[in-house]
Amino acid sequence: MSTSKTTKIIYWTSTSIIFLFEGVMPALTSHTDLAVEGIRHLGYPDYFRVMLTIFKVAGALALILPFVKGRFKEWAYAGFGFTIIAAFISHGVVDGLNGQTFFPLLIFAILTTSYLSYHKLSKLSQSDFKSVASSKYALSSLSS
Repeated sequence: MSTSKTTKIIYWTSTSIIFLFEGVMPALTSHTDLAVEGIRHLGYPDYFRVMLTIFKVAGALALILPFVKGRFKEWAYAGFGFTIIAAFISHGVVDGLNGQTFFPLLIFAILTTSYLSYHKLSKLSQSDFKSVASSKYALSSLSS
């Protein structure tokens, strides 16, 4: 299997997991009693839950939609990174160290995998573009 194909599989798998955990799940469950109580338990006001859900859905769409590029994707990755680290800290401070405290770090590892493979794919596509452009230039100079 080629490096490019493997990288695409890693990118789309990790990005799909982030999309599901950080976009779809909050959109479907943020209004439940469990979610409301979870935010309250950590000491955050209820409006924070609503705002966080909106930003998570927007960020998840930015990551999964292939036509969103550049800084928009970078800001989405950064936003998820900040919220995931904040979740780890919040759970650690309020509940101490337990399994739930470390779950955000697993999601952070998946986010990091998505981010690194996104940049690897970007570099591969840039090098492909450069090689195609240089071969077109070479062909045009030969025909002259």
